[in-house]
Amino acid sequence: MHSVQVAHTADLDAGTLAAARGLLDEVFAPDMTDEDWEHCLGGLHTLVRDGAELVGHAAIVQRRLLHGGRALRTGYVEGVAVRADRQRDGIGSAMLAELVRIARGAYDLAALGSTDTAVPFYTAHGWQPWRGRAYALTPDGIRRTAEEDDGIYVLPLAVPVDVTGELVADWREGDVW
Repeated sequence: MHSVQVAHTADLDAGTLAAARGLLDEVFAPDMTDEDWEHCLGGLHTLVRDGAELVGHAAIVQRRLLHGGRALRTGYVEGVAVRADRQRDGIGSAMLAELVRIARGAYDLAALGSTDTAVPFYTAHGWQPWRGRAYALTPDGIRRTAEEDDGIYVLPLAVPVDVTGELVADWREGDVW
């Protein structure tokens, strides 16, 4: 059993934030960007340590996704990373279970953008692929994000959703999804 710490970004010290960013840089090299890190901030983090060393990190932040004529309060999962030598040890599952617990108590929907290699992990935990078209509400209006269609996963919570319908994400710099 892994001990999962949950803390808001505001409650994490600079050393913990630096360790989390370093873990993400290591796991997602060379693709981790400053915008990707920024997307992890401002919500709740789940952290797993082995002694003093951070071996797992995941975050959930609030976003608004538009679907079926509604703006859904969405718990968006970001920055899920487990140190390479500790993967398949239950750390990711423990962190995700805690994020889902948080989402069930606070959001209409949970969503995330998955890498291809993580798809089996998320589907094994009940996440569903979004099969409809994806869009983003950009500063220039609603724009199609077709390149993201196969990478969006949702966990319906308080509001039923049609996973074959359209889904529009609120705007942010970097990867919208």
